[in-house]
Amino acid sequence: MLRFLMRRTLGAVAILLVISAVTFFLFYAIPRNPALLACGKGVCTEEQLAIVEHNLGIDKAIPVQYWEYMVGIFAGRDFPAGHCPAPCLGFSFRDNRPVLDTIMDRLPTTVSLTIGGAVVFLILGLGLGMLAAARRGTLLDKTVSSTSLVLSSMQIYFLGPLALAVLVYNTELLPQPSDASAFTEEPWEWFKGLLLPWLVLATIFTANYTRMSRATLIEQLQEDHVRTAKAKGMSRPTVFFRYAWRGSLIPIVTIFGIDLGSLFGGAMITEVTFSLHGLGRLAVDSVTQSNLPMLMGVMLFAALMIVLFNIIIDACYALIDPRVRLG
Repeated sequence: MLRFLMRRTLGAVAILLVISAVTFFLFYAIPRNPALLACGKGVCTEEQLAIVEHNLGIDKAIPVQYWEYMVGIFAGRDFPAGHCPAPCLGFSFRDNRPVLDTIMDRLPTTVSLTIGGAVVFLILGLGLGMLAAARRGTLLDKTVSSTSLVLSSMQIYFLGPLALAVLVYNTELLPQPSDASAFTEEPWEWFKGLLLPWLVLATIFTANYTRMSRATLIEQLQEDHVRTAKAKGMSRPTVFFRYAWRGSLIPIVTIFGIDLGSLFGGAMITEVTFSLHGLGRLAVDSVTQSNLPMLMGVMLFAALMIVLFNIIIDACYALIDPRVRLG
């Protein structure tokens, strides 16, 4: 088991190194000088521009900058704005603030979206799939199956503005999305502000989980142990929930573990759609502002979260099925 986890960890480190290198070097393909943005276009002399480039640490060769950046993650770095302790992801070009501090400030919004969206789509997806399987062949089953097929083809950047126009601006059924309130201080305002983003984020996943839960439930209802329970005279709810439904959850849990990374990425896209101040919005702002340290920090942090999800899932698989370790 230890060797298995070591292999997965080494693979994760290699993936993070590739992501960091690609992000770093692609940044310099952008035809914008971050020092010129920080100094002020049209008001900055060549001498002042050189000073700003030195303070930002971008006056050296690109490979040297990348090496110093990677070393700073483990050993920390000294900047004109101050010392950045390890793990140092650099200082922001815009506000001379440590990147990690800004990421930690934005992280609660992304985590709230991820967890809330997961709760919504699991409840709706499993519930609708269970209803469709229990009423197989009826109008309800056909309606749920058709609707889920249509919704699974939707995209967040299309569904989000549409939901805003219909549910917020025209009918005012839901409040304007906002992440200004904290869960610990104003839980009700926090809930109302994130309700619509949760619903939009959960829609696509709900459609997929509805179809999967319906299919696995119908398959479980054909199993021998379920038929045996029926033959013993057990009530229909007992057979359905105790035997069929519990058995159908095993593949659902497996797919959910795989979808955690996609859910985290979907939460970042949802933030941009609804103008929420999370990691997704931070990444977009970093690109438009040519803020390399912030962009690198967000990309590495998001990649680290997804890789950790995958390692945890692989470890759970290895504990359940030894054949995974041998493979």
